[in-house]
Amino acid sequence: ILMANIFDDRLRDFIKYIRNERQYSHHTAKAYEKDLTEFNRFIIEYYGDDILDYNSVDKLGIRHYLGKKFEEGASPRTVARRLASIKSFFKYLFQTNSIKKNPSIHVKTPKIGKKLPSFINDNIMDSLLSLPDRSNPKGLRDKAIMELFYATGIRLSELVDLNVGDINFSQNLIRVRGKGNKERLVPFGNTALTAIKDYGAKYGISFKSQDNQLPLFCSVIGKRISVRTIQNRINGYLTQVTVGERLGPHMLRHSFATAMIDHGADIRAVQEFLGHASLSSTQIYTHIKPEKIKEAFKKSHPHGS
Repeated sequence: ILMANIFDDRLRDFIKYIRNERQYSHHTAKAYEKDLTEFNRFIIEYYGDDILDYNSVDKLGIRHYLGKKFEEGASPRTVARRLASIKSFFKYLFQTNSIKKNPSIHVKTPKIGKKLPSFINDNIMDSLLSLPDRSNPKGLRDKAIMELFYATGIRLSELVDLNVGDINFSQNLIRVRGKGNKERLVPFGNTALTAIKDYGAKYGISFKSQDNQLPLFCSVIGKRISVRTIQNRINGYLTQVTVGERLGPHMLRHSFATAMIDHGADIRAVQEFLGHASLSSTQIYTHIKPEKIKEAFKKSHPHGS
């Protein structure tokens, strides 16, 4: 029991560190905690009486854990994510002098194919955005939410966190708080502007209010709208125009980025819009068009296959 407490304490310190100092989101911190709690259980069982603390863990033990995940049917992407959690944890342990050397740096990440994000083309997007019933409050709110998603490419969590004071109507800009609490300004067009104003008028939201911290998007009882509500509402619309396993608000973000790239936007500008820390996260969108061209070639050309 005492041994288990040592591992629990170090893990608890790490989660506190990534939440408070690194400003990781609650969702990300919980994912790390889940991955590493399972890893702790494995190494205590794997090493048995030979393990005293994390100094006892070597690269072979980490590899055996990853191998176990593969045997259980985990995908390379899932195993890679587990290893990323372990690497971050051991890096922290090394930097805080909890271990003398970092065994995880010698463990290679499994190769994973890049998964192209799902998106909606222009014609289907027009159909999607026309679905909300603008004769009732919820329909007006849904219309404003979807127009803003498609106009800006912001994340679901970023949209939920928007306050009335984050909208600059004179310059068509919104202030967005992204990952790590980093702020960025994102422009939006007049279509989204009109949708937001129509929604605000129906919900009795004063955009000239002195209370700038009022939530922009509210439930019918006036509280900040929940992530789950937006997911359910948008999924309901998406199932009417498309099919797939990965339907949800994130598809509108992908559609925004794809439309920007397809219409000639500079990739670094798209990176700024999306709030990506690394350009490599944005570059996946440059692969969508060539993939579609290759698919069309294979289908239509006599020697395509």
